[in-house]
Amino acid sequence: MLKRLFTSNTRIKLLTLFLMSSEKEFFIRELTRRLDEQINSVRRELDNLKRLGLLKSKTKNRKKYYCVNNDFVLLEELKGIIVKALSSNDSIARDIQQMGDIKVLALSGVFLDAPTETVDMLIVGNIDKEQLANYISSDLRTPRPIKFSIITEDDYKYRLNCKDKFIASIINNPQTQIPVNKLGNL
Repeated sequence: MLKRLFTSNTRIKLLTLFLMSSEKEFFIRELTRRLDEQINSVRRELDNLKRLGLLKSKTKNRKKYYCVNNDFVLLEELKGIIVKALSSNDSIARDIQQMGDIKVLALSGVFLDAPTETVDMLIVGNIDKEQLANYISSDLRTPRPIKFSIITEDDYKYRLNCKDKFIASIINNPQTQIPVNKLGNL
């Protein structure tokens, strides 16, 4: 998706790196190694992003360092685009389904760029919690930590029948996305 919006792969990689770690500074050689791109294309895109106002640079120890300009007008919007592209809900659902026997997966809150009082992810079924936690911390880039809850199918059905407030607040929220529903009773 980003390739169609941004025509340069190098620019996409730079935007992703800078916007997902906006507090860090990078020098050109470091960027070429991290992104596995040619130095000329990295220089060209850094210049483009600097002229645009997204990046600023400074020289220290005879190296030119680049960092995000926190005063850039569209900074938060660009971060949102990158986060959504990196964490598309369909790919998240596919990845999570491979970790266990998932009956229901409900995504809300951070996945929809909306505040939530309960959880961002509800999983019904059996899943390796450690693998899920590793996936969330390393693969999902979100503006805040993800709150998740895992319950068994029996517990879910019981809570659904009892009209449990926690389950109802997730399932009945019109903004909640349910990419996996093998139980069919939602």
